[in-house]
Amino acid sequence: MADNSSMAGGGTLQHFGERFYIVQLLVLIFLCINLLLIMTLFSKVYFYTTMRYILFTVTLLSDTFILFITDVMFIFSYSQVKMPIALCVPVYIVVIVYTFVTPLTLTAMTLECYVAICMPLRYGELCTSRRALHCILIIHGLSFVPITFVLSIFFASAPTSLYSEHRICSMDIFVYLRWQDNAKMAVYQLYFFVMSATIIFSYIKIMKAANAASGENKKSSRRALGRVTLHGFHLLFCLILLWCPFMETAALQTDLKLFLNVRYFNYIVFNLTPRCLSPLIYGLRDEKVFLALKQNAPFQFNFGQNSVQIKKI
Repeated sequence: MADNSSMAGGGTLQHFGERFYIVQLLVLIFLCINLLLIMTLFSKVYFYTTMRYILFTVTLLSDTFILFITDVMFIFSYSQVKMPIALCVPVYIVVIVYTFVTPLTLTAMTLECYVAICMPLRYGELCTSRRALHCILIIHGLSFVPITFVLSIFFASAPTSLYSEHRICSMDIFVYLRWQDNAKMAVYQLYFFVMSATIIFSYIKIMKAANAASGENKKSSRRALGRVTLHGFHLLFCLILLWCPFMETAALQTDLKLFLNVRYFNYIVFNLTPRCLSPLIYGLRDEKVFLALKQNAPFQFNFGQNSVQIKKI
């Protein structure tokens, strides 16, 4: 496994200087958008006392943090900055934990939709702000399980002298033996299988409720279906991101230039873009978030009364 590659793009991208500046521009734009959404969600008491918006804020914070930390790794990799592997361990822990926080939170948001539509009489009991905080703790606890498993295997198999070696901080250096990579991916796929099954189950139940409902209840069910569909697409991008190393390894065995192109494409399409566009689309589809976003935007748009119809979700 090449030690100069990283989840954030790979140190050998120094041969493609213009790509470095494209990435920095995209990261800056996406960070600004996400920070604006976060400020919007903290601007109203309703947003941080309602379970749906609390969980939405968690996904925004998680994605924003991952954007920042992977970009720092990208810069270090591009600049060929080496450090002791022991210092890479906490970075690796943070990246993997928050890689799982987002999809697990999306799954929790899907279950919130399911309760709202299929168990409306119990919604007030099950989806309180207190339970949302408990849910966040559970999500972070579950997110620590994969990294604990991976690092336990790494510490048990890697020689002690490896920790003092200076290398470019990358995710690949923690896979000391090939079977470790297979074991890691098995755990990852198990997590995403359970999350995918949860979202599919919720979608089917909400769809049945939508078909059986009428009037305003039918509209609410349809809006919930839209939210669950968006969560599913966001989760799909998270899953594809975990498959990217396999595609990149196959490309590296074929041609170095192909490997660089594939890794750059994967980073832009499956790492950067979904962490901004999915939350943005979700926020714009929500009338309350959209109106608050209009008020907090540093620039004002002139929306006529009949110019835009906001879809409630």
